[in-house]
Amino acid sequence: MQVVTNCIIRQGDQILMLKKPRRGWWVCPGGKMEPGESLVEAVTREICEETGFSIETADLRGVFTVLLQEGSKMIDHWMLFTFYTEKWSGTLLHETEEGILEWIKIDTLDERPMAEGDRIFLRQILQETKLITGKFTYTPDYQLLAWKLENRE
Repeated sequence: MQVVTNCIIRQGDQILMLKKPRRGWWVCPGGKMEPGESLVEAVTREICEETGFSIETADLRGVFTVLLQEGSKMIDHWMLFTFYTEKWSGTLLHETEEGILEWIKIDTLDERPMAEGDRIFLRQILQETKLITGKFTYTPDYQLLAWKLENRE
């Protein structure tokens, strides 16, 4: 199992997104947790490496189980911890080894290619301030098979 952290960085009606070169999909900046790191240490390091920003405060807004499944066999499993911030400092990098960074208008997210599960949880996190948990199951080529959000009223 892998542990991944990412962060929704919001500025008004925009969020910062990273276009990954492999699939051309847009994601929130973040990455794998390193041994010995806390969640906050991991997201802080990843955001600095990928964006040039230092996060001043970040709230944990999402905890998601992500499964890759081939037929009835699970072939990969990771946990995704999604943070949210509107407070950072630093100078934005426009392109990194991870891809191209761009401020995206929230109301255009549906027009961007991304994992369908990301689209689902982004909408919820941008609308609510409480912690959301859930599970997303994909095929090996990242077609969404099933999803469920929890901790919602």
